[in-house]
Amino acid sequence: MPLLRRSVGIALRIVLAGASCLGIWNSWELARADYLFKKDTEESIRSAICLAPDGWEYYMRLAQFDRAHARQLLATSLLLDRYNAQADIELGLQYEAEGDFDRAEKSLLAAFEVDDTYLPRWSLANYYYRRGNMPAFWQWARAAAAMPADDVGPLFQLCWRVSPDPESITRAIVNDKPELIRQYIGFLLAKGQLNAVAAVAARLLQSGQPETDRPLLLNVINRLVETDNVAAANALWRLLIERRWVIADTTAPNNAEFAREPLPVSFDWSLPEYTGLHSWPGYSGLETEFAGNQPEECTVAEQAIALDPGSYTMDYAYRTSDIGPGTGIRWQVVDAKSNTVLAESPDLSSDEVQHSALTFAVPPGSYLVRLRLEYRRSLGTARVSGTLAVLSTQIQAVPES
Repeated sequence: MPLLRRSVGIALRIVLAGASCLGIWNSWELARADYLFKKDTEESIRSAICLAPDGWEYYMRLAQFDRAHARQLLATSLLLDRYNAQADIELGLQYEAEGDFDRAEKSLLAAFEVDDTYLPRWSLANYYYRRGNMPAFWQWARAAAAMPADDVGPLFQLCWRVSPDPESITRAIVNDKPELIRQYIGFLLAKGQLNAVAAVAARLLQSGQPETDRPLLLNVINRLVETDNVAAANALWRLLIERRWVIADTTAPNNAEFAREPLPVSFDWSLPEYTGLHSWPGYSGLETEFAGNQPEECTVAEQAIALDPGSYTMDYAYRTSDIGPGTGIRWQVVDAKSNTVLAESPDLSSDEVQHSALTFAVPPGSYLVRLRLEYRRSLGTARVSGTLAVLSTQIQAVPES
């Protein structure tokens, strides 16, 4: 009996050792197959298949090298993994290349059956576009847009080829998913379709997030202002204020007392920095320090303001320190469309708080002015060295008499 138990124990150890060796060998084969696959040559992938014949991804990659047997290789990959939508898509494209459109369509639809994410939907939209089946194209383009990927630009571009009309594309595929709308806005901006952008941007206010989408919408406003789409820019700006996506005023100008850091938008103050000139806003207004080596001509502050044609008064309060009269610091109201100076203040110089005003008229056909505080060295004077504090600004319409 002891001899029998000893024999059984030895046999068991032999079996376990054999199983362990087999496991090690199988692990080595799989590691070797993976190494050969990553070398990514036709020969190395064939060798990987010999070591691991159930690796479905190996057959898919080999099909890219061996186009003559691509259909059989992709079919083998699908036999190994029926839920491999990528293989269905590749097989559908192979059938299409061979002119077997019925099988091509079935393979692409099979990909969608096992994977209803963006790629199969996009592949079907592409297929029906190539086949000239526009109803089916728009159906699958809309389906792709319903589950957008990180980059939907190619889908928009394909829609543009079918119909280079942003309103048609918007009606056909655009939904309320913010991840889609963001990309569509970028697409329309790249195409220069500013009128369409304004309408789509307003939709982002319904479903987007302020922290995420505010920079994009401010950029849209800037582009609209640059292209003289003043009404659309102003409407979007007021929507941002109304929905409290920005802290801003509906007064003219916005941030009239410079109490807040300006937003990066045309409808708030731009405060350029130069060597020798530094400005900072705060509760005491806008303070600007002139070091004496600033440029001879420069803009200290500027804001775009949407105004209807008519007569206006601009009131402003300021004080200066160590800045004498006639030294070239003045307010200007400029017609943004023609760059014509509509009004200009006397030079700003006062050790005490000074309240002043200037009147101007916005001509018919103009709807945007630029309120600009500028410095231009006066002839025969040294460059200004001192401090300017602008305490407040206000533009009001002059009632018609």
